[in-house]
Amino acid sequence: MSTAGLKGINAVGHKGWVTVKCRICAKKLDLTLDVVYVCPYCKDRYDAYFCAADAKRLHYKCPFCGRQLEPITPWLRAQQPRRRI
Repeated sequence: MSTAGLKGINAVGHKGWVTVKCRICAKKLDLTLDVVYVCPYCKDRYDAYFCAADAKRLHYKCPFCGRQLEPITPWLRAQQPRRRI
C-alpha cells in the first residue's frame, strides 16, 4: 500500500491543516479550538482571518472591504440567531 506522498507537513493529521494566523497581530489560531472571524469575500484574496480581540477592535467589519466579519468556529456559528432578509 502506498502513502501517496503524504509525509510530514502534507499528512492529514498535521497542525498546518487547521492553523491560520490573525491578519493583524499574527497570532496563531487553531480553527478547531479558537474563535476565528473571517471576511467571506477577502478570505481567499488576503487571507483575512482575525482573532476575537482584533475583530472586536475592528467593530466586526473587514478592514479591506468594510463588510461584516463572520465567525467560522463551528460551535459559535451554531449559536448565532438566523437573520431574516
